[in-house]
Formats: sequence, structure tokens, C-alpha cells
Amino acid sequence: MQKLQRKDFYWMIPLALTLGAILTTVQNGNWFIGWLSFSVLLLLSFLILTISARSSNGGKKLIWVIALAFALRFVGGVATHLLLPIYGYDDVDDQSGFVYTDARRRDEQAWQLATSSQPILNAFQEKYAYDQYGGLLAFSAVIYRYLSPDFHRIILMILISALMGTLAIPFLWKPINLYFDEKTASASTFILALFPENILLAGSSMREPYLLAFSGFALWGFIAWQNNKDKKQLAWLALGIAGMLLVSPSIALVTLIILAGWYYFDSRRGQISWWLILTAILVFLIGLVILSSALSRGSLHGNSPFAVINNFVRESLKWNIYKVEEESGWVQKLFDEMPAWMHLPFVMIYGFLQPVLPAILIAPTTIIWKIIGILRAIGWYALFPALLMAWGAGTSIKQEAKRKIILWLSLIVWAWILFTALRGGGDQWDNPRYRTILFLWQAILAGYVWVWWREVKNVWFQRLYLMELFLCWCLLIGMLSDIGILVLKFLSHKC
Repeated sequence: MQKLQRKDFYWMIPLALTLGAILTTVQNGNWFIGWLSFSVLLLLSFLILTISARSSNGGKKLIWVIALAFALRFVGGVATHLLLPIYGYDDVDDQSGFVYTDARRRDEQAWQLATSSQPILNAFQEKYAYDQYGGLLAFSAVIYRYLSPDFHRIILMILISALMGTLAIPFLWKPINLYFDEKTASASTFILALFPENILLAGSSMREPYLLAFSGFALWGFIAWQNNKDKKQLAWLALGIAGMLLVSPSIALVTLIILAGWYYFDSRRGQISWWLILTAILVFLIGLVILSSALSRGSLHGNSPFAVINNFVRESLKWNIYKVEEESGWVQKLFDEMPAWMHLPFVMIYGFLQPVLPAILIAPTTIIWKIIGILRAIGWYALFPALLMAWGAGTSIKQEAKRKIILWLSLIVWAWILFTALRGGGDQWDNPRYRTILFLWQAILAGYVWVWWREVKNVWFQRLYLMELFLCWCLLIGMLSDIGILVLKFLSHKC
């Protein structure tokens, strides 16, 4: 299939110009500058997504999934940005049209940097600390300085975020279709496209959609090189890792570990060259230094990069346990009655359950936050039984290499889920957001489990969902009781 045809411009250009005109009317500033900026970015988005979709050879089904995913992320992000000041709370985040405090603070600093006379590279200095690593803040400042110098057009960054979140889809389909099969690729991309947390984050200008896209680049480059030994394909791997180093160096390190394990468990691991090993080690060390340097911008220090990271993890875990206890008298009472060694497992289990589905159903909040909360909770509670079943599905694979790879991904994904449950404490926003950073790998597992279940009809798949439904019902009944009122206050700080 030809990647781009002349007739594509017959719909791309008019649609980009029309949407650009509509978008510039909902934000202040010079109309022509706004129209031109939105139109250029929209046209660029259409071109990139069209080329990516067709180069994946996924057919019309994949093209429609990509189109739907982009529409959900962009339209949802714009709608949320415009409706939060009307139907949200009176706090500064809602009135500014932001779901996440981190996104608002980073965006404000990016605008300050863009409108100043300072160089963009100042984004990596301690003065602009709201973006811990500086890469996304610098990119935002570039967009504002050169595409929107007259007015702070936040929707520009929502558009780019939606593009990056959607771009992960074709770059997931290609390697999974190549390594597994078309059914697994279709299921995995469908899950990635429609998972509510992904849609929310991509429409909120967060770093997660960028990390998902970079993870897709890295996976495609790795699988394509592994299958045909074409070193040119490693450019995608390098691009993905480089992007992660700028946005979140820790995820670059985790991705290198995932791909190293994938290569080791694959039957062709003996073909690796020394230059590739040395390159991977060098990139890993660079990422380690960048990560420790970024953490040292705060109050954490150490004698080595490992010491800085270790201090950060230890102090963040202690802080999150303290925060969970301080925010709820109910938890304080439980902590007083349980042994100290149980505090950490309790926080981990509670973090794993976030966002708690029964709580948002009856929590007093505004309509927009209730809709967001319900969709987020349903998405997670629909996903995690499939991730749990990945262990069973993996052990049933006859081909040794693929069996080990599915089990390896299961180990990494569940270790990450439990770590983020501790890292995010009981916060119903940080926990799901941290989990989503590795959602590309979760989507692979969930997609494989779905195809496996369709073929073998394993009864435990349905049983897990029935057990989950029963537990949610019990929690809901408990919350509606007199005792449950205290629990409800704890579960729903701000839904």
C-alpha cells in the first residue's frame, strides 16, 4: 500500500484548515497566528498518522482504530480543558483547565520561558524544577515561542500530546504482528487505543503519551532489527531511547532491561555483537547519570548515581506512607492496631486498587469528575484480571522462546505495578499515572491473554472477573453502611 497519495491531501488540508479556524476561536490572541499554528500542527498530525498507519500494513481496521484513538484523545482533551473551569472545582487546576497539577505547573513555566529572553536550554536548570528532567518543558517552550508567541494557547500542547499518544498504536501493531501474530497485534492495539487512563493522560499534556510513543519506537526498532539484522532499524530504537532520556531517564533504563531480557530469552540470542552490548551499557550508564543528576537538583544527594537513586526511592516510599496515614483517621486507626511491618504491604495493596471503583460511584463530586473517575476505574478493573491471567497464558505456550518472553514481560509489568503502588502511596491520581508509563507492555500481555482465552476458553478468566465484581459489590455495600462513611472519605479525596 502506498504510504501517501495525492488524494489524501484533498481531505487533510481542508480538514486541518477548518479545525484550525474552529480551535482558534475558542482561545484568545491573534486570530491569524492561532489559525496558522493549529492548521500546521493538525496537517502535520494527519500526515504522520497516515504514513505510520499505512506503513504498518494493518489494513483499514488499524486505520480506523488510529483515527478513533486520535479523536478521543484530542476531542476529549479539548473538551476537558474547556469544561473544567465551568463544571470543575474552584481550585487553580480546574479553573486553568488542567486535570493534573504537574501538567499545569510545567505548562506555566514553559510559557514563562517561551516569553522570556532566556535560551530554551534553561529548561534543564534548577529554576524550572516543575519538570524534573527538563525535556518536555523545553519542547513546550519551543512550541509556544515559535508557534504561539502572542498568546498562551494550551490546546497546541494538547494536540501534540494526543498525536504522541496515538502514534504509539501503529508502532505497537508492527512489532507484535511481526513477532506474534495479527490477532495479538489487533487486540493489543485496541486495548492501547481505548484504555481510559491513556485517553485522559494524552488529552492532559502529560509525559506518559510521549513515553508510550517512544516505547513503541524502541520496540519496533528492536524487533525489526532482531528479525532481519538491518542495522538501519536500530535508528528507531535509538530515537525511542533518546526521547525517554529527555522525558524520563528512569524509563529508558527500564526499557533497556525489558529489551535485554527479551533478547536473552529469544532463541537467537547468540547472534549479538560486542558493539551492541557496549552501546547498550553506555546508554544505560548515561541514563543513570542523567537520572541521578535530575534527582540531585532537589534535596537528595549521594556519593554515586546509585546512592542518589536509592535515597530518592527510600525517601519517597517513607513520604507516601506518611501521607496516606496523615490524610485519613481511618488509616491512622488501622496503623495503630496493626504491626509496623504490615504498613508497607497495606499501602501497596491499597495503591494497587486505585482508583477504587465503588468509591467513585457514590462519592460526592461534580459531574465531570464523576465521569472521569468512573471511566478510569472501569478501565483498570477490566484490565488487571487479564494481566493476572498472563502468567497462566504464558505457561501454556508451546514455543519456548515466546513462553519465556511472555513470562518475562509479566514479571516486569507486575513488579512495576507493585512498585508504583508503593511509589504513589494511596493517591488515586499518581498510582494509575505511574502504572500507565509501562502500558505498552501491559497492552501486549492483555492482548495476548484475550486471544489465548478466545482459543482455549479457560474458565478462570471469567471466574476472576466474577470474583472482582463480587468484591466491588461488597465494598459498595460496606461504604453505604454507617461504618463505610469513614472509608468513603478516605477513598475519595478528590475524584
